[in-house]
Amino acid sequence: MLEKIREGSQGVIAKSILVLVILSFAFTGVSSYLGSSTEQAAATVNGEEIGVSALENAYQNERARLEQQLGEMYQALAADETYQASIKQSVLERLVGDKLLDQAASEMGLTVSDQQIRDAIMQEPAFQTDGVFDNDRYQRILMQLGYQASDFRDMMRVDMTRRQLVASLVGSEFVLPGEANYIAELQGQTRDIRYHVVDATPYIGSVSVSDEEVKAYYDANQSQFIQPETISLEYVELNAADMANDVTVSDADAQAYYDDNQRQYLQPEKRLAGHILVNLGDDEDAAKTKADAIYAKLTAGEDFAELAKAESEDTFSGEQGGQLDWFEQGVMEPAFDEALFALDKGQYSGVVKTSFGYHIIKAIDIQQGKTAPFAEVKDKIFADLKNKKAIDKFFGLQQTLADVSYEVPDTLSETAAELGVKVKTSPVFTRDNAPEPLNNPDVMKEAFSSSVLVDGMNSEVIEVAPNHVVVVRVKSHTAAGTVEYDKVRDGIAQRLKQDKAIDKAREEAQTLMTAVKAGDAGVELQVKTGLTRFDSDVDGAIVNKAFQIAHPQSEAIVDTVALGNGYAVVALDAVHAAQDVEQAVVDSMKQRLASQYSENDYRAVVATLKSKGKVEYPVVE
Repeated sequence: MLEKIREGSQGVIAKSILVLVILSFAFTGVSSYLGSSTEQAAATVNGEEIGVSALENAYQNERARLEQQLGEMYQALAADETYQASIKQSVLERLVGDKLLDQAASEMGLTVSDQQIRDAIMQEPAFQTDGVFDNDRYQRILMQLGYQASDFRDMMRVDMTRRQLVASLVGSEFVLPGEANYIAELQGQTRDIRYHVVDATPYIGSVSVSDEEVKAYYDANQSQFIQPETISLEYVELNAADMANDVTVSDADAQAYYDDNQRQYLQPEKRLAGHILVNLGDDEDAAKTKADAIYAKLTAGEDFAELAKAESEDTFSGEQGGQLDWFEQGVMEPAFDEALFALDKGQYSGVVKTSFGYHIIKAIDIQQGKTAPFAEVKDKIFADLKNKKAIDKFFGLQQTLADVSYEVPDTLSETAAELGVKVKTSPVFTRDNAPEPLNNPDVMKEAFSSSVLVDGMNSEVIEVAPNHVVVVRVKSHTAAGTVEYDKVRDGIAQRLKQDKAIDKAREEAQTLMTAVKAGDAGVELQVKTGLTRFDSDVDGAIVNKAFQIAHPQSEAIVDTVALGNGYAVVALDAVHAAQDVEQAVVDSMKQRLASQYSENDYRAVVATLKSKGKVEYPVVE
């Protein structure tokens, strides 16, 4: 988990965002260790459940990662239900694998000490400022995620124990120097070839396809011509956010609003809190006794910061003399909050109990509340006023939208004219790849309802987001089923012609191969000496074929290979061993092989654990 944070962090802001995502994903994956749940299980591993919510959160994180990695390409892939299902299944299998490893580690008695966890967190760059562990930053991130420090440490313990097992298994792999040298020499090998490409394109004009052949292909391959249900919608859209762009607000309006609502811009008092914590543990009485003893030392004159370093069981704040963070009133638990805000600067409280444990709380510093000056909040006031005016306008137009689209139910033109907007038309889409803003379950429910789809009426007003509504009607609709023969006939005919042309190219290549084997000098061959496995100026299929052919002895070995649009004759004349393979290449090959072997080992371990255990999948989505 922490390796992923390190790999992706590029600055303070990026680190913060990434650590929130990664920690939330990791915490979801091990939440079953921190509490019980009655939710339905996505999988059960030797009696331990992986919840549906854990799977869904992990799946959404994986989708976000793929979208960031693949960019626009991901949108095309995401339209394929099979692709999405495969991603979700792979995520579930990863969670199952993690659970199996956790169980195996527990059976082996593997443990991670508190000190190891503490060192891992303090050495993590995402929790550092200028290369030094920043307890405020650490506490702030945990607070933003809603985690308690003890829960986070439990999560780290699970993750580090699992990695300890994996490292002990896959870390034992090694690569012999001979292996790396052999593979490096194979990759550096070159070959001398001659080749001739027979393009199928010239043969297309000389082949013909009968109607009978086309119809026979259509009848025999009905599954190729199944089309999903598709629809195109007309819609009228109202969005308060868009309206806000057209709203103007004067400086005088903003100043007047500020003067009338200054209480909104009161910056509350903040307090820099410190504490000495004794966890509740299994024996609350013992914890209370320990906290009382620490309080007695304070009242006897011992230093709060030194006691925090020596006695506090919140070791991270303890390293900072007990210092936590700046808090506004109402942020912490009521007991903690009440005690903190009852103190004067520099004072400490008596022993206070919360769900975390027993605290002795200190008000290290106090930042008095004040009203933010107009200049600081001017931009926010402008945005708020624009948004308010836009929402007022939105609600007025929304009623008009509802009335006119209902009164004139067989068109959206009059509705659009009343609103002063245009009727928009969506592209054709299926139920699973609707474009924005139509990719909403309520929109899909209305679009495929009998009144809209069958009767051709306008839909009800549909809220797709806060202050964002649409009314839709069907522009076109195609039911799921087999595409009619007449619509695909020309495409089938062209495909069959292409197939026949390729067959002719194959026959020609076979004839030329026989001639080359016989030593016919009339066959025109292109010569390529020193061909490498990674040459890009020769068709990849020819390169692959050249390196598949056995070493020639006294004469060239000749074969044919299929290309994307034809065939080629390939003659292998000679094979040359790699010369002077650099040590850097061998070292790189060692690393690649070691990584590959380790990955194979990891998969084998998980497969073995799975085969010996009992994994059930009660929910299939």
